[in-house]
Amino acid sequence: MRRTATLRPMHFDQTTPILRSFDEAKAREFYVDFLGFKVDFEHRFEPGLPLYMQVSRGDCVLHLSEHHGDCCPGAGMRIRVSDIDAFHAELSAKHYGNARPGIHDTPWGSRDVSVTDPFGNRLTFTNAVST
Repeated sequence: MRRTATLRPMHFDQTTPILRSFDEAKAREFYVDFLGFKVDFEHRFEPGLPLYMQVSRGDCVLHLSEHHGDCCPGAGMRIRVSDIDAFHAELSAKHYGNARPGIHDTPWGSRDVSVTDPFGNRLTFTNAVST
């Protein structure tokens, strides 16, 4: 007797982007101090070697890597935020010296706040239902 496999719908889960970074202090200043992420873990194979770090805020998880083979600078991504106006106000209140992001309404109906990290990666925070 031959058994047939029960087909289950395939499910994809959240992504974890890996963003290139070059300077630990600048990465912390931007992602932690300015954007409000927290450091979840850090890894170096030994002292003095490149840093691999996870930062998160809510359900948004990002990996930052100083390893040249992991990724290239200049990535772009969209990150959904439930209250984009409050997030924009939070960023504006920090008076970060390297970015003063505005908030703008797009032709497709979302409100977006875009910032570029010190390594050339662009993060667009949005209230869009579909990112």
